[in-house]
Amino acid sequence: MSDPVAVPAASGGHAAAGTQMRGLDPAQKAKLIYAQARSEMSDRLWRAALGGDGPDGDNSRPSEKRGLPMSLEALLGLLEGDGKTPSSALPAMVAAMQRGEAPVGDGSGGRRERGARDGGGDADANAGRGGQGGDLALGHGPNARYAPMLGAAASRTGLPAAALATIVHAEAAKDGDGRWLPYSRNPRSSAAGLGQFLSSTWEGEAERAGTWLNATARANGWLNERGHVRGDARAELLSLRYDPQAAIETTADYARANLDGLRKAGVTVGSGVEELARTAYIGHHLGRGDAVRFLTGSLDPARARRLLDAQIGEAQASRRIEQAGSAVAAHRSWLLDFVGRNIKPANFAA
Repeated sequence: MSDPVAVPAASGGHAAAGTQMRGLDPAQKAKLIYAQARSEMSDRLWRAALGGDGPDGDNSRPSEKRGLPMSLEALLGLLEGDGKTPSSALPAMVAAMQRGEAPVGDGSGGRRERGARDGGGDADANAGRGGQGGDLALGHGPNARYAPMLGAAASRTGLPAAALATIVHAEAAKDGDGRWLPYSRNPRSSAAGLGQFLSSTWEGEAERAGTWLNATARANGWLNERGHVRGDARAELLSLRYDPQAAIETTADYARANLDGLRKAGVTVGSGVEELARTAYIGHHLGRGDAVRFLTGSLDPARARRLLDAQIGEAQASRRIEQAGSAVAAHRSWLLDFVGRNIKPANFAA
């Protein structure tokens, strides 16, 4: 179940992707192009609005070079058959799309766009993400195949497997049976895979010593002599977000780092599985910097407003702020409500 990560040779991956891409029907091609265009535009707007590559707090590093695993130009080239695609994940992604398992056009929320549709209620919070299949457990159900991966990541990082499972469940896109869809991405941001990692956060975990992703990047020669991701290796690295083992292991490393960082900042993270899961998810959702400010009650009103706008839309954010009396109170109420409804590790206890 926990198969080794396989990184196919670039040329073979490109040729296979090109063949599969040309096998898509016109509607599928249009959907893929539209999703990519929206994703790139949203990525730029997000950076302009929040500064950097999204609400990753101290972990975000704005750079026009740190983008999506595949550019729109490369995608168009693939569809036209020029063989210039830079992503080894594409063959599997296209095959999953043809099977209806890759919601490329209306994928998971990711932490950028959580609740971006106006409304903000249960249906919004659960659309394409958490809330479905609440009685799932690690040992059975549609996501049973991920149990060994979750167990391995839990053993390595010392975090409860149920806590990791509920974080993935809140982030990942799902089909009608509650099955997590690894080949999913948010068409409105760079968030992708089971952990819905933004490009910058994924690269940061690859460059951070001691992580599973760092070891994998080093083994594949994707880092330069300074330990930074090489430009010509970025596409291969980012495509690993669609690998379930890589996504789960990185979710665990990111959670461990966030919890340790929050403790060092004086935040009480708790010791019970539910407390750890909820605190870790807030770190995953906001990034460590904003998580510290959120949990210590020091989030700036302007920042709270920008975050809430990004999550539920300006109109709904304005209504919530008016009802709550301040942007900080409105954002706190919304996020704690979402966490309370979606982060339930007891649902994943064996």
